[in-house]
Amino acid sequence: MTGSLPLRPRLRALRPEAFGADPSGARLERILRSPNFADGVFQNPVGARTRPAGSMLEFAKIYFHKEQRIRRNPGAPIPVYPTTLAELAKPPASGLRLTWMGHSSVLAEIDGRRVLFDPVWGERCSPFPFAGPRRLHPVPVPLASLGEVDVVVISHDHYDHLDLPTIKALAGTGTVFAVPLGVGAHLEHWGVAPGRLRELDWNETTEVAGLSLTATPARHFCGRGLRNQQFTLWASWVVAGEEHRIFHSGDTGYFPGFKEIGAEHGPFDATMIQIGAYSEYWPDIHMTPEEGMRAHLDLQGGAPSGTMLPIHWGTFNLAPHPWDEPGEGTVAAAGSAGAAVALPIPGQP
Repeated sequence: MTGSLPLRPRLRALRPEAFGADPSGARLERILRSPNFADGVFQNPVGARTRPAGSMLEFAKIYFHKEQRIRRNPGAPIPVYPTTLAELAKPPASGLRLTWMGHSSVLAEIDGRRVLFDPVWGERCSPFPFAGPRRLHPVPVPLASLGEVDVVVISHDHYDHLDLPTIKALAGTGTVFAVPLGVGAHLEHWGVAPGRLRELDWNETTEVAGLSLTATPARHFCGRGLRNQQFTLWASWVVAGEEHRIFHSGDTGYFPGFKEIGAEHGPFDATMIQIGAYSEYWPDIHMTPEEGMRAHLDLQGGAPSGTMLPIHWGTFNLAPHPWDEPGEGTVAAAGSAGAAVALPIPGQP
């Protein structure tokens, strides 16, 4: 048709905003040069199946079974801690305070600075406001009430870690965003100025407000649109201040690299470890509570030191297991290992 756009641009114009943007230009050139990019995709540190194993029919039978669905639902909204502005305004006596906001979202106050990991304040982890997993509990604190944040850290671009409305709200602040390589394309598309982005490959470090932030390997995958090209990286993160060190796992399957990260950057005063949304259908990309505790110990050089904060559970139903099983499993694993574990309700420092 005369005057019409070519098919590809027209289709791109219909793409939902939440899908984000594909890396291009200098960003894409940097991706293609990455030592972690081969055969047209980012590679995991060890092999990992990123699609469900086994029969999808069998998985569907389990996932939609009435009794299983009941066990995945707490029956009522999970209570949240009524965090007050006064509490957030008062510096932590020890110099380190973690406030779990649900799922993988954590406000870390470390040596006088504030780091916000994987902030998801949306009602659903989905590209659409009318479909997808809904919250099991309210957001503990309005985003605008958090106050100034020095840096927002994103682990990868899945919807339960990179939330469009949350990022657009934070884009209006002066905060810096530290993200894995390629993820910056999404944030720029949503209004984050390039000068406020710190985009890192694995084992690269940036300095923000006196903090050292290092993107470290994880065993997972990426993708927001209809196609998953593995063109954006996923990462765990090490954040070090003058006095304290913390680790955020993002999403990951267990792998021997935790020992290497611990030897290079640890031990840590606290670790935030993914222990939920696991399944025998995807054993390589999410950890069970037992694997999460093993990762925590690896990061600490094998000793039960520091405190483990379990994350990625209790907020969204993303797997067949009962909603509270990850927390109970982590308490049991910590008891067997003699390790310290924090199990706050959402919003509780």
